[in-house]
Amino acid sequence: MKIKNNKKKPTPLMSQYNSIKEKHPDALLLFRVGDFYETFGDDAIITSSILDIVLTNRSNGSSKIELAGFPHHALDNHLPKLVRAGKRVAICDQLEDPKTVKGIVRRGVTELVTPGVSYHDIVLEKRQNNFLGSISYSSDNSVVGLSLLDISTGEFLIAEGVISYISKLIQSFQPKEIIFQKNKEINIKKDFEIHSHVFMLDEWIFKSEYSLDLLQKQFKTKSLKGFGIEKIKEGIKAAGAILHYLNETHHNCTDHILSISRIDKDKYVWMDSFTIRNLELFNSTYEKGISFIDVLDKTQSPMGSRLLRRWVALPLKDVNQIKYRQDIVYELIQNQNISDVLRENLFNIGDLERLVSKISTLRINPREVEKLKEALCSILIIKECFIKSSNSILKDIADRLHSCKQLISKIEKELNDTPPISIHKGDVIKNGVDSELDELREIKISGKRYLNELLNRESERTNIPSLKISFNNVFGYYLEVRNTHKDKVPDEWIRKQTLVNAERYITEELKEYEQKILSSEEKIYIIENRLYTELVESISLYIKEMQANSQLVAQLDCLLSFSDLAQKYDYNKPNISRSNNLIIKNGRHPVIERQLSDGEDYVPNDLLLDNSRQQIMMITGPNMSGKSAILRQTALIVI
Repeated sequence: MKIKNNKKKPTPLMSQYNSIKEKHPDALLLFRVGDFYETFGDDAIITSSILDIVLTNRSNGSSKIELAGFPHHALDNHLPKLVRAGKRVAICDQLEDPKTVKGIVRRGVTELVTPGVSYHDIVLEKRQNNFLGSISYSSDNSVVGLSLLDISTGEFLIAEGVISYISKLIQSFQPKEIIFQKNKEINIKKDFEIHSHVFMLDEWIFKSEYSLDLLQKQFKTKSLKGFGIEKIKEGIKAAGAILHYLNETHHNCTDHILSISRIDKDKYVWMDSFTIRNLELFNSTYEKGISFIDVLDKTQSPMGSRLLRRWVALPLKDVNQIKYRQDIVYELIQNQNISDVLRENLFNIGDLERLVSKISTLRINPREVEKLKEALCSILIIKECFIKSSNSILKDIADRLHSCKQLISKIEKELNDTPPISIHKGDVIKNGVDSELDELREIKISGKRYLNELLNRESERTNIPSLKISFNNVFGYYLEVRNTHKDKVPDEWIRKQTLVNAERYITEELKEYEQKILSSEEKIYIIENRLYTELVESISLYIKEMQANSQLVAQLDCLLSFSDLAQKYDYNKPNISRSNNLIIKNGRHPVIERQLSDGEDYVPNDLLLDNSRQQIMMITGPNMSGKSAILRQTALIVI
């Protein structure tokens, strides 16, 4: 006797979902179904909880499965919430037009967004780097390698040292996500105070040969000597793991990652998490308080703001470099014309650094290309202004700024002056760029003009004054006649739809011109898409020059911010020396001073510390008398 199996197989859609989900078990899978992104099972339970959306269910063969979804156009609102909750999100899109397919539409993961790997503006903090960190241990755990990558800007850093040094680096750079080998989970928890999201990788990924091969392929070199990192064994392993992780998360377009820099241990002052927290460099311990960076940051651009945070976290120790910055600040204070030109154009440049990174991935939209052109034009104005300056430092900066005139000219020649945000909306490429495109546009315009003529002619012929031509996706262009005039409809018109108050008809002539118009529109899209892709590819040839410009502009933005602060708050240019003397005259706490009520003045303090007369000061007084304030004040003034 045969036992009948009543268990039904999963539906074709759920079978497809299951096969894709198996490849991304550690990520929330946003599965595109029509106009919605759907999540199923445990993913649906988690998603509904984070996003506060309805949890329901759907049929899955003989059973039901949890379901939570949202409209595809709401992705910009929901994706940041999922990522900031520490979730890895696999975005699964429809890879073909459902209208042209019989059966199940082909789908695939187009991007895996993680807390540390994203190009999405909606996920990224504009004024903070979005670093992915990677940690690698030596065999005896005595040496630790660290690598940091911000894929949204192309910054790639590497370091190596003892646990305490790497811990300070992590606190300074604050990566959003950290990856490490699975067999080091206990070490990570014991050695580091990590507040980032973490993800574990297999041990074999952190192999010297594999990492070296990935890095050499990325930079198209036969060795890493040119970057000065060839002896940083554990750092190389960590950096290689990052490149592996990019491949795993479908971030394969990395042409903007052009180099890797060693973090010089002796170049900066390294502060631990306790110091950073107690000096309130980036966050106040009070609910409505302000931090040190809030006082300092008067930058005009997001990339300037990001660099300023780096400068605060990593104060320089090199006297010559400090004086170099001071000299530029002094010149900007003395020459207000240059400062005004710089200030106006920095605002127009915006976040050039992240725009450049979008180019290598072809993620940049037409409006952003226009913004890129405006940024390059503003840099050209700054360059020409600095060339005219009598200051040798500004002249040197002008020489290092790339004009990119040919690129500016190409964008101006090919891109419409006010392009849409999406290539799908059309009218991206100017007339005169491609003769076939111009001809098709004329056909489209004349076709629609002909439709208007046809409407007028038929309205007069049939004596139907309210006759109109419309279009829908079901049966294309049609003539609509109100019921009061339907007895006047000619016999040759073909009725397609009956409404409450009207009827819709088509004619052979109407269908003929519909084909011409729709055919021209489809061809226009194909040609515009090709020309736009070619334009972006030509822009990508300037990535190195534009990245160099971004770095210089960000530095100028920070220094202009310093000059504005110095004038506004009466800050002085200190004398920097290599002696052991610390002499402060009329010192003020920069943060407390900004929080005083109107009419209140901060009482300044003098301070002297040296090796011969006063190595130690003992500060006494009652509670709230300012003992802690002068300690923090001294540290902040030094920074």
